[in-house]
Formats: sequence, structure tokens, C-alpha cells
Amino acid sequence: FSAGSFSCWLCRCRSLEGLSAFGSLEELILDNNLLGDDLVLPGLPRLHTLTLNKNQITDLEYLLDHLAEVTPALEYLSLLGNVACPNELISLEKDEEDYKRYRCFVLHKLPNLKFLDARKVTKQEREEALVRGAFMKVVKPKVSPRLSVLCEDSCLTRWVFSRLEEVLPCVQNAPGFHPWIHHWPNKK
Repeated sequence: FSAGSFSCWLCRCRSLEGLSAFGSLEELILDNNLLGDDLVLPGLPRLHTLTLNKNQITDLEYLLDHLAEVTPALEYLSLLGNVACPNELISLEKDEEDYKRYRCFVLHKLPNLKFLDARKVTKQEREEALVRGAFMKVVKPKVSPRLSVLCEDSCLTRWVFSRLEEVLPCVQNAPGFHPWIHHWPNKK
């Protein structure tokens, strides 16, 4: 720990109470904790580096709005390993296009970033964020309770049934549609 940086890696932190005493922080490492959507940072006007990898953050827009307000000098942000950061290595339901939309949305909300998730922000990404960033919010698809019963066994099964649920409304009136597909077994 030095006057300009603070690291709390694997501390199992749930809150950052007391951090307001360190308003001159420039670097804050909070990886591998239990920080969630109730994360509240104090005003940190000098903070340029923030890593929140492998926490429990799901609400990306709330987090970005909060960071824009309390960390005006932020240039490096990493959110890998959170639900809010779609990544095909963590979830089979996500792909490279989800990650590109995520980057575009983050850069729209935090236009001063130079690095996002250990990758340098390109001029092309910055330009796209200006034009399309507001429309790139990544929305997590919802899986109905009927399908979640069948999805407990594996990620692949979860992925297959999430895709099936997306197309099911389109094929219900198609010739050859089997009505039994609508009657999923209830969890006992």
C-alpha cells in the first residue's frame, strides 16, 4: 500500500466503507472479492486505474454511471469475470459480438478510458462508441423457469435450451410443431 494505490485482492470484501479517507488514490485493485451491484465508491478525483475483476457485478449501466460521477480521471478499467462483462470464456451464452457491444457501451459511458479489460481502446472503438454506444447496452436473456429445470446439468444444455426458448415462439404455428414441447416437467 502506498499513498497513491490500494489493493484488496481476495479479501472477500462486500463493501468499501472507509475508502473515503483515501481521496487521493490513483490506483485501486479490488479483484476476487464479493462486490456487487450495491458497490459505492467515494469521490476519487485522481483515480486513473480501477480493476474489479471476478466480483459479483451484474448491473453494468448502474456501475458505469456511478464511475462517471465519482472517478472523472479514470483511464483503465477491468471488469473481467463479472456477469456485467459478457465473455465467451465464462459463459457459452456469450460470444465475441456480445463483448464488442459491451466495449462500445462502456466507452460511450466512460469516453476517457484508454484501456478496457487489459485491451487498449482503439480509435475505431472510440468512434463507434460516439455514434452507436448508447444503443449497445448488453441485455442478458431471461430463461423461463420451465427451461431452467432442464438446464441445471451443464452449460451446454443451458445454452441449447436458451436458444430453443428464443425460437420457440416463432415455430409454434409452423407445420409439424409438436405441442408436447410446451409441457416441460416440473421440478419436484
